[in-house]
Amino acid sequence: MAREVLHTKRFASDAANFILKNARESFDQRNEFRIALSGGNTPRLVYAEMAKRDLPWEKFLFTFSDERCVPPENDESNFRMANEALFQPASVPDSSILRMRGEIEPVLAAKEYQTQLDALAAKGRIYEHDLILLGLGDDGHTASLFPGTEALSETERRVVANHVPKLNSWRLTFTFPSIFAARTVCFLIGANKDPKLIERVFSGDPALPAARVDQNAKRVTWIIEQKS
Repeated sequence: MAREVLHTKRFASDAANFILKNARESFDQRNEFRIALSGGNTPRLVYAEMAKRDLPWEKFLFTFSDERCVPPENDESNFRMANEALFQPASVPDSSILRMRGEIEPVLAAKEYQTQLDALAAKGRIYEHDLILLGLGDDGHTASLFPGTEALSETERRVVANHVPKLNSWRLTFTFPSIFAARTVCFLIGANKDPKLIERVFSGDPALPAARVDQNAKRVTWIIEQKS
């Protein structure tokens, strides 16, 4: 694991620049950019900033690291947030977007998404993202890998339906094997996140799923917003 930490007061701009730097590198190597988006409120301004850039969106392939089990028009949908902040404003073609179908039965949706990713991967290999964007929950969860949930022990499947007892709901999520296969992982952290939680992640606290990513991913960048 190689960790890079960027503290910034220009969070949206610097995060967008980081993403686009990775995109350019991928274009040079393979003429495409495979990026998984995260949900929640923190990335919204980053996506809106990306939408302002004049980019070859047909060379992007947007996936999602997790999704709530709701229809795409629901306020809680990660797809809806990305669609409103990035896809529609930037006129991203439908062919560049692969969403998780949160509106269908969770186990079926997870199998369907993995099948779609496997079809895009090189024969016999796991689908490799160029960049996976992640957040950090107050309980140390990332994607929808919550402490104490079954998805944490998954070693084969790359996408699963994960029941989260404390929320009494199902989520669709990438598993650790999928995240660890990515060339780069980037945590987007808002200014209000508890610094002590971040310290626990960096120290490798085994109770925090985000710490497992920080310790085991190939390359990890943390972009942490500083309060003005």
